[in-house]
This record gives sequence, structure tokens and C-alpha cells, in this order.
Amino acid sequence: MRHLYALLLLSLSLVAWAFPLDSPAFATLVKDSYQEVPGAPPFRAWWDAAYRHAFGESLQEALHREAKAPPLEAATWAFQVIKRLLPRFSLEEGYEFAYAARKGERQCLLQAVLVQGLLEGAGFRAGVYMVYENPEGKRSNLGHAVAVLRLAGRDYLVDPSEPTPFPRHRGLLVVTAKGLRFAEPQYSGDGAILAYRTREGTLSPKEVEPLSFAYVRSQFYYYRGEQAKGGVLRGPRSPEGLARSEAMLRKAVALAPENPLAVYLLGLTLGKEGKESEAKAALLHAAALYQAYGWVPPGVEAALKRL
Repeated sequence: MRHLYALLLLSLSLVAWAFPLDSPAFATLVKDSYQEVPGAPPFRAWWDAAYRHAFGESLQEALHREAKAPPLEAATWAFQVIKRLLPRFSLEEGYEFAYAARKGERQCLLQAVLVQGLLEGAGFRAGVYMVYENPEGKRSNLGHAVAVLRLAGRDYLVDPSEPTPFPRHRGLLVVTAKGLRFAEPQYSGDGAILAYRTREGTLSPKEVEPLSFAYVRSQFYYYRGEQAKGGVLRGPRSPEGLARSEAMLRKAVALAPENPLAVYLLGLTLGKEGKESEAKAALLHAAALYQAYGWVPPGVEAALKRL
């Protein structure tokens, strides 16, 4: 009985962050996008047709084949699919499934979700991390997203933004038993992550999980708020643009209150709208989240000093 209970807990844990292409969770992400950008070709019909046109076989045939392939070969295949089907990178629109179908555009979060969806669809374990330090050591306030292939005792990052599939990003936002944590992955010679160094110590891959579905969904709304025309970061600002940013960021925070980037940008947006008391509360809350996770970005500290 204890063994069955442990298996049940493990399965529930996996459901929290795994969303294959044909899952209801993945369909929810697509539906969210089409509510914001109506009129694009249906995503799955477009995706399947585009795959057949590019590779001369159905996506289902490919998934069945890749399920029997070595994991790193399957991850390389997923990497190549994204590069081929979505050739244009767009910060302004590439996070939307609708613009992928309409314009062949992609952005880091969308491509990470698609890579994990392909790998999960082929029967492998995969998920999504946010990145705060790239392979060159440049830090950002969670400015990038990346897929992760999960194998027994080791993980591999898969990133179509890079020239080769398996980069070595130096800083990731992951989930541990303590909650969200900034982590420094420890790599082997072939690029496998063998451990994660966090504020509580060094953890093995089995003690770390990718971001939850709620967090990933929240992050899509974060980008909708960030990239709203006339909004908090994409000027020239207008009352309508700031209102759009605020609405999208409030949705992001409602979906995942633990998402520090969404809370932080909501605070900045409220400040631009003159809602000073709400802005201060949001920025203080964001700083507390970052502190709990193990690192406070300089921009957050600067915003607090301006209060």
C-alpha cells in the first residue's frame, strides 16, 4: 500500500508540469493564445500540415519513431523541428501560438513548450525552466525559457535559440521541495546536468522538478503584459496600453502568485499608472519572492530604492 501511495504521489507530481501535444493542458495554452489573437489557422491542423510538408511524413509517424530512438537523438530531432517550422524569432509576437501558425514566428517560451510537448508526446519526460544566467555568464531577470529532457539521474537542456541543441546555461529557476529556487546546474563533460546547486545545498536531478503548468501558463500572460503596445515596456505609453499590461499581468499573477517576474512587472505597471500604494506593495512582494528563491535581480533592488 505504501508503495502504491508513493507511485500515486509521483504521478500527481508529474502531471503538474508535463503537458504533451495532445494533452488538455497543452490545448489550454493554445486556447488562451487564440482568445488574444483570433483569426489564425487552427494551431494543431497547421502544425501537423507544416510538419508533413517539411519532413515528408506525419507528425504521429515521427513521434512513434522517435519514441524508439535514443533520448538525445529524439531531443535533437525536436530541436530541428522548431528551427525548421518556426524560422522567424519575434520578441513582440513569438510567444503566441496564433502567430506561430500565422507567421511562422517563435520566441523562447513558445519553443520551450513545443520542445517539451514533442518529447512528452514521444514518451520521454520533459519540462520547462526559466533562465537567469546564460552560458556566457550574462544574468537577466528571468529573461529566457528553455526545455529540459529528464533522464534517470541526469537532465539535458534543449534550446532552439542556440546553434546546437544542448547548451549549458549557468542559472535556472527550478522547483524543489522548498519551492521555487534559483539554481546553478552542475554539468558533466557531455552537457548533462548531474546536480543543481541552490541556497539550501546541492540537489540531485531527482530532487528537482521543472516549472508547473500554472507557472508556464502564467508566463505566457506575463509576455502579453510585457509586450502590450503602449504598455509598460513597449512605448510610447498610452492609458489603453498600460491598462492592457495591467490586465494581462494581473492574470499572470492570479495563475501563479509565486511568479516573481509577473509580480515585479505588475508593480512597475501600477507605478506608471500612478497607483503608488499598489505599486509599492507589489514591488515589496516581488523582492520578498526573489529573496526567498535565492537571488534579487539588480533591477528589482533599483525599483525599491526609487520608491
